[in-house]
Amino acid sequence: MQEVFAGRLFKTRGGAVLIGGVAAVLAAILLIVYLHSYRSSVNSGTRPMTVLVAKSLIPRGTSGALIAQEGLYQVTSVPKDQLKTLAVVDPAALGDRVTVSDIYPGQQITANDLSTEAVYSIPSQITGNKRAIAIPIDSAHGLTGTLATGDHVDVYMMLSGTGSPVLKLLASNVVVLSPPTASSNGVGGSAGGSNAILRVTTTTAAKFAYAADNGRLWFILRPQVAAKPTPPAVVTAAGLLASSPTVGG
Repeated sequence: MQEVFAGRLFKTRGGAVLIGGVAAVLAAILLIVYLHSYRSSVNSGTRPMTVLVAKSLIPRGTSGALIAQEGLYQVTSVPKDQLKTLAVVDPAALGDRVTVSDIYPGQQITANDLSTEAVYSIPSQITGNKRAIAIPIDSAHGLTGTLATGDHVDVYMMLSGTGSPVLKLLASNVVVLSPPTASSNGVGGSAGGSNAILRVTTTTAAKFAYAADNGRLWFILRPQVAAKPTPPAVVTAAGLLASSPTVGG
């Protein structure tokens, strides 16, 4: 009886030891899984993420196109756990949207900072030293019916108050913010004329105003892509008569 009892006691203790060993192994496995999960969570939070950040103040009403054109943002990396909700990570997301609030230097640009629909306005197309000026022009000189918003033109001025008329390149690669439209009433004494709104700079705005009031302007449409620089030119009657014929187009 004692031998049978001792054998049963040994088996019971051996089973307890086996169960205890299995439990220890399971606990170790669970600890390893937990530590791996925790480490992954920590690493995920610190993983760098790309985001667009304002380089300088972007005022309310600035278009996404202008933000991209003027380089008002920079692409940077921040830890994932510091990425703002709906942060813009792709410049293409700016599209034709407009900022609905001021975005300050160093601030992440988010979808909440931009309008959900395309919005166009003249003020949204100018920033810094850019200005918008309305120029009265007739349909022939202003390419009425051909020009569209966003086109680029070379602007020539014709002045005749000093004797012999002089034609000179006033400015090159000027953005058309609003093209002239056909009108039967005429503007500035020109039948079929209207106003064209151009984007100019603070250094050229006065020249445009003077030329518009004291001469005549010509708009020359530039190619949409691969446009070569326009050389500065001054044309007078004497110079035109003395020049050799050229091949057009």
